[in-house]
Amino acid sequence: MNHENKNLKNVTVVGLGKIGLTLAAVFANNGFNVFGVDINKKVVDSVNKGISHVKNEPGLEQLVQDAYKNKTLVATLDTSEAVNNSEIIMVIVPVLINNQNEVDYTFIDLAVENIAKSIKKGTLVIFETTLPTGDTRNRFGKKIEETSGLKMGDDFYLAYSPERVYSNRIIEDLRNYPKVLGALNEESLKLSSEFYHKALNCELIKVSSLETAEFSKVAECVYRDVNIALANELAKFADQKGVSMSEVIAASNSQPYSNIHYPGIGVGGHCIPIYPYFFINRGLENGLTNLARKVNDTMADYAIEKIETNLGALQNKNILILGLAFRENVKETTKSSTLLLINLLKQKNANIFLNDPLFTDSEIVNYGGTPLSLDDKMVSKIDVIILQAFHKQYESLNFEGFSNCKVILDGRNSLNKEEINQLGIKYEGIGS
Repeated sequence: MNHENKNLKNVTVVGLGKIGLTLAAVFANNGFNVFGVDINKKVVDSVNKGISHVKNEPGLEQLVQDAYKNKTLVATLDTSEAVNNSEIIMVIVPVLINNQNEVDYTFIDLAVENIAKSIKKGTLVIFETTLPTGDTRNRFGKKIEETSGLKMGDDFYLAYSPERVYSNRIIEDLRNYPKVLGALNEESLKLSSEFYHKALNCELIKVSSLETAEFSKVAECVYRDVNIALANELAKFADQKGVSMSEVIAASNSQPYSNIHYPGIGVGGHCIPIYPYFFINRGLENGLTNLARKVNDTMADYAIEKIETNLGALQNKNILILGLAFRENVKETTKSSTLLLINLLKQKNANIFLNDPLFTDSEIVNYGGTPLSLDDKMVSKIDVIILQAFHKQYESLNFEGFSNCKVILDGRNSLNKEEINQLGIKYEGIGS
């Protein structure tokens, strides 16, 4: 496209993960011609056959199939070719943290470098990846300028609109959640607004700058992390006082200004345990944001301590963890509390067994536990059960076969305490 032609019809989506593929498929079914870029050949090949590599995302497989039939979605490994054929570039490549909690830009830097090599004058570039405040302008906008020779705001346009969706309901959330949108200048805001109105038909919250939009997404995650940490702290205190935290929450939250969250064995996923470090590492190292991370990441320690209080030393004890996933009904392990539990139990020289209906035995082995089917005879030798992710398959779980089990640690306060106690097994929850 040239500067005068604003007919934005061809879109490149860089990154075909769970969110990227969903966005690409939605755009491709809403009147746009979409090029999906990914570094994984299996992903590209799958999409080019009309098959979604992402499962358990309601509506997505049909959208991918429809886009394939209509020839409005094509996947490629070649960023340059896709960018060269598009007027809009959307970047949804993950930015995570390393083991030192430092931001890892490896994948997104490579993606932006490839975009910059092929970008045309007049292109609109939108970042949806959650980023530290200032990165869209100062890291990536400048990188595109330096590599392409084009001037930001004049020769290409820049916007930021963070993804705000939840696994297992991405399409629904894209319809229902307002889209926060910040842009470099007036023209960037105009073009990106027009695009989102057509592509998603959702409400837009237009904020005053790229930085405001970036900040708002991280602030959402910090809010949730801090409030979960508060709930966890109160739950530990409730345990000391012999008070039921679930009763407290129901009573307290009947007052409209109280919104106490639910406690648990820890916080996992791509967002809450990761994005607060985008603030912590940029000057917010003291205070609630950092403290909340420590509180939530030590809930696994607290759970193990509760078990030891009941059982003593865990050496050679057979401990079964229910749920490898970071939360219920999602096949994802990023920052799962189970990984923290495994490390702690290894230090205690316990025998670690894992069950998760969403993962194969070979996948489970890779995380350091022994796979255990719930109808295996070995269940009669389990000493302790820890519920970490309350998958729907566990809702009707019968513990009668666990004849040697002394303690069930309900890390999500979701199991039936009375039924467990009637079996002669000690029930322990988080603040219950």
